[in-house]
Amino acid sequence: MVNRLLNLLVAGLLACSLGAAWANEAAPAVEDPALEARMTAIASELRCLVCQNQTIADSHADLAVDLRRQVREMLQAGQTDQQITDYMTARYGDFVLYRPPFKVATALLWFGPAAMVLIGLGTLFVVLRRRSRMAADQFEPEEPDATP
Repeated sequence: MVNRLLNLLVAGLLACSLGAAWANEAAPAVEDPALEARMTAIASELRCLVCQNQTIADSHADLAVDLRRQVREMLQAGQTDQQITDYMTARYGDFVLYRPPFKVATALLWFGPAAMVLIGLGTLFVVLRRRSRMAADQFEPEEPDATP
């Protein structure tokens, strides 16, 4: 009984590993490779609205799959890359763009990280300068470790 169970387990694992070995890359959804390349280029510039910091080209979320399908359909309908990007921006806002344009509304996205670094460095400078001016007796002495 144990041998039969062990044989079934080994056969199941072998079947799973063979399935992975025979797997091929997914065929493009469009027969025209140039159209598929354009779709990939556009999809790599659009942010997945569900995922954290992924493009719709990289994401496997259902919304990203739908947006890639929609981009393909728009390309097949003859729309330009700019028309597709404009449509997505009008529908989802500047957040859908992986590199949003510089506007007053997006200024924090562009300058926020640099401002945070400058604030942190300024705080560190002020704290270190104050500590260097303090007399040695103003620091609390270190207590020796209590030995049991």
